[in-house]
Amino acid sequence: MNPFLPRLFRQLSLLALAALCLSALPARAEGEDALSAETAAILKIREGLANLTDYMATRPDLFPLRPPPAKRVLTPAQSQEARDLWARFLDYQLMLDAAWQRLSERDEANDKARFRAAYAAFLTRYRYALEFIRLADADPAMRVALNEPVGEIGLPERGYADFKFRFLHVAMAGEFASLAARYTTKIGTRRVCKQMKPLDCVFAQDEPYLWEAGRAHGLLNTLRNAGQIAQDGGSELIFPIQKGISEWMGQTRVSGGEQFLISAEQIAALRPRLQPGDILLERREWYLSNIGLPGFWPHAALYIGDAEERSAFFATPEIRAWLQTQGIADGNFETLLQTRQPAAYRLSQKPDDTGAMPRIIEAIGKGVSFTSLEHSAAADSLAVLRPRLSRLEIARALLKSFDYAGRPYDFDFDFRTDGQLVCTELVFKSYRPENDRQGLVWPLSSVAGRPVLTANNIVRHFDETWQTPAQQLDLIAFLDGNARANHAEESDLETFRASWRRPKWHIFAQEDARHEQ
Repeated sequence: MNPFLPRLFRQLSLLALAALCLSALPARAEGEDALSAETAAILKIREGLANLTDYMATRPDLFPLRPPPAKRVLTPAQSQEARDLWARFLDYQLMLDAAWQRLSERDEANDKARFRAAYAAFLTRYRYALEFIRLADADPAMRVALNEPVGEIGLPERGYADFKFRFLHVAMAGEFASLAARYTTKIGTRRVCKQMKPLDCVFAQDEPYLWEAGRAHGLLNTLRNAGQIAQDGGSELIFPIQKGISEWMGQTRVSGGEQFLISAEQIAALRPRLQPGDILLERREWYLSNIGLPGFWPHAALYIGDAEERSAFFATPEIRAWLQTQGIADGNFETLLQTRQPAAYRLSQKPDDTGAMPRIIEAIGKGVSFTSLEHSAAADSLAVLRPRLSRLEIARALLKSFDYAGRPYDFDFDFRTDGQLVCTELVFKSYRPENDRQGLVWPLSSVAGRPVLTANNIVRHFDETWQTPAQQLDLIAFLDGNARANHAEESDLETFRASWRRPKWHIFAQEDARHEQ
């Protein structure tokens, strides 16, 4: 490897290699449909980057465009917000880098569509790298904050300096000039942006920005910035992804097709180990919805089983006595669900398109929905946690979860309202203590100024309370995705307890380790 290659460049390149290692795609993923999906992903990422940098531009108090008249020290809140934005910006950059590597390395001489998508990924990545540097670089105090390690994505110290070195290097400018010339020769004359297809509009907007950056702003001049690069040795987050983008992103995988590391056989073997009330934590690599979500674990779901499982599980004297107090003469928990939530109950009995019965309730892009285990557990990593509660407590939690069925997804990530729910909010509120209910208690954190519970913090709380009086969950199973082996492996308690500390791009770190062996 070139000894002058910065650490971040090496990491970004290995991330792209990880994407290629994962992309043993089905046949359809190599055709036009896959290319269209990847092109759409690039456009959505570009929209997210535009929103993020637009937000930065509205914060001159945090990102002044000129050096402050006097040296300043950022407050802890300012430093935290800057690092949060930096982490989310790098999420986008990592995804674009993976797309660029994947598309450009498979580019064939006459494949115009693939070249256009690859070039759009390159332009978007390069243009918004320069835009971020322009907005963040005037204040030495900001450079200090951004050069601190970003554990969430595994970025080491001086990551911002390495990032600048990469994108302010003359080699990057040369690559842009070469691609621009190829685009002009291959695609032809440009038109007015309103008359263009979305990718053509990207070319029309980003190419002039980059040429102007080289001429007027001097951002492409390595020598001019070399000295500065050598020297650089609880707040609100910005969610650039709003409802329309989020809903689409949740259904889109930027690489790897629909092949997951957890196999259908592993899911089938997992099912007998589950019981109603279990909490599932899931991670799917390369989904764009991972952008902006802190930590390794992004999703939570609730296992409800089917009617037969629930009837058997809740057939206890204690629950039958409770059901009698609820007016259910036959003492059957299913009768209570049908009586209290008839519409939701009908949905819970409807097989999916593959014929699989719903056994999961979860908040996903289309709202709080009943899904099959086969669908929900199709992931790259999965853990099952069991509440240390009585069956009566679990019955009350499941009854509550049915009450939330059909409510829309909460794209504002706001736990203060019940009209819309995010995935962890469904779990949190189903098990929330009420009146004589013991329930489960998790500490909330602040995200975008709103109280939330993240899936990653469920694991963190599990780890921190393990074997203490505050422990309220047990680990039933942990299927840990292994990119090097191209499958998920059953892992142990200690590995799971430490999983909340992983960089969110843990799979990239696995690939990094493989290349260092």
